[in-house]
Amino acid sequence: MPPAPRLTTIDLVNKCDGFPDPQREPKRHAQVMSGLYTLVWDDHDGRGPYPIGLMPIAVLDALFSTPQHLTGQLDINPAKRTVGLFNNIGRGENNEESRTRFIANLTAYWRKNRTFRLLSGWRNEMWPVYGRNGELLFSMERAAMGLFGTTRYGVHMTAFVRRHDASSEYDIRIWVPRRSPNKQSYPSMLDNTVAGGLMTNEDPFECIIREADEEASIPEDVMRRYAKEVGTVTYIYITDERSGGEPGYIYPECQWVYDLELPSDSTVVPAPKDGEVESFSLCTVEEIQEQLARGMWKPNCAVVMLDFFQRHGICTPDNEPHYDDLLARAHRHIPFPGPHQNYRLPQQ
Repeated sequence: MPPAPRLTTIDLVNKCDGFPDPQREPKRHAQVMSGLYTLVWDDHDGRGPYPIGLMPIAVLDALFSTPQHLTGQLDINPAKRTVGLFNNIGRGENNEESRTRFIANLTAYWRKNRTFRLLSGWRNEMWPVYGRNGELLFSMERAAMGLFGTTRYGVHMTAFVRRHDASSEYDIRIWVPRRSPNKQSYPSMLDNTVAGGLMTNEDPFECIIREADEEASIPEDVMRRYAKEVGTVTYIYITDERSGGEPGYIYPECQWVYDLELPSDSTVVPAPKDGEVESFSLCTVEEIQEQLARGMWKPNCAVVMLDFFQRHGICTPDNEPHYDDLLARAHRHIPFPGPHQNYRLPQQ
């Protein structure tokens, strides 16, 4: 069997930001959209409905075959290919909590009946869905978010040390974890040092502190002293079989990104703790570039790593022909409401 082709930077970007841009790829965008309905929300303020997600037709079919007391009113516009859901739940009280309970009953029914393989990864973590005024519309079980294609939020961090020796052209060594072989999604692939999902009402920095302890045994005081927020990475992913469910779900995602420069004396060394990670390795830039080219990294983590390379002057317009594409598509516009739309990098 011939070896797999080596991946370029643009290949890695395409694997993560796989949803076609309507301006750059109108035909492919139309083809992908033919299998989707746009999930819309109406604030009933005279401005009309607006999109909050992208839902596969299979999910719409499941709604039709689910008892109506669990789905509520379906406002479907076949001409515009839109569907309104959950809009009349709790409207009298403008109650986010009642909508969250209603959606929980629907998704629990689907889980019990094994309607979607995606729900086998149920995590008992509630993730937020926002309206265009920044308000929380409702929360939803993490595993169910992909069914409705609403925006997902998370945190990713790269931990590194400075070291000068002949093993690398660069003075940066990066801690790279290998995901557990028992993970439902992307088992045994390489990852950013720490990463995790952002739950409802959770502050991103507090989230990365929690994840750093749980996944990498990095103490809280080290995080508060050395971790720096450096921006966000945004993209729209289309799932494949490695994602832990049926392929073809749309994942608009925004990741808060952090750098953690650790002391060079090895007094702080990441170590597995909660079973999410099999091991950590301290890698040179060249080793990571080789791993990326061989497709060893989880797709979104590869793009976060490429973003790190850009910010640290490793990937430049002089050595990367797709530099501008990487810069644009690692910070893609997501057309749904949420905190990503008004993000500003805090003053350090």
